Amino acid sequence: MKEYEVYSSLKVPKNSKIIMRLDGRSFHSLARDLELTKPYDDNFYKVMSQVCRGLFEEFSPLFIYTFSDEISLLFDKLPFDGRVEKLNSVIASFTSSSFVMHYNREFKKPPAFDSRIIPINDGDILEYFKWRQDESWRNCVNSHGISYLKSNYPDNVANDKIKGMNLNDIHELLFQNGINLNDVETYKKRGIGVYRKNKKVVGFNKKENKNQVSYRSHICIDCEIPKFSEEFFKEINVIK
Repeated sequence: MKEYEVYSSLKVPKNSKIIMRLDGRSFHSLARDLELTKPYDDNFYKVMSQVCRGLFEEFSPLFIYTFSDEISLLFDKLPFDGRVEKLNSVIASFTSSSFVMHYNREFKKPPAFDSRIIPINDGDILEYFKWRQDESWRNCVNSHGISYLKSNYPDNVANDKIKGMNLNDIHELLFQNGINLNDVETYKKRGIGVYRKNKKVVGFNKKENKNQVSYRSHICIDCEIPKFSEEFFKEINVIK
């Protein structure tokens, strides 16, 4: 009966890089059920960081980027021999289970993440992550904007008002009312990156009777990432 399985043999082309993007399913409802703090809930972001670290340790991507309920993983060496069915099902289910485990709360409905695969070449990696980081900024402006409006108007009025405003309008509204987005924490504006980084370690070499410098790789959860650039991705060995 195995021949009846759909897409069981479909694989990502060999020697290709991919991005897997995971998105929380119906997380607007989840945020309401969990009574998350608006516009940003610090504990939610702490949990998402822990989920990303777990994904990094389990599946060894080159780079992970997250904001809101979205996670993008960049792979050069593919788990499961590149089988699309396995990649989508296992990584999405691992993410959902990890989210529940780290949140340690009772849920009205089980949280779930969907998953999609995006084949990508080296030349497009920067553009992809700049695109998602721009979305993180839009999300930041809109989240603060609707939160401010709802603190001053009924929900339906606030929703109607923000529909006719662009990012500059919202930014100006916030600034005129004492909310300067330049003062907002970096991760809320630019998201969070997870990648390997070399750490300088100084030890004593007894044989040579002197201090010796070495470098050890560790997983970095970067909540102060810069605006994405070619220099940044070269520095962390994601592109050459």
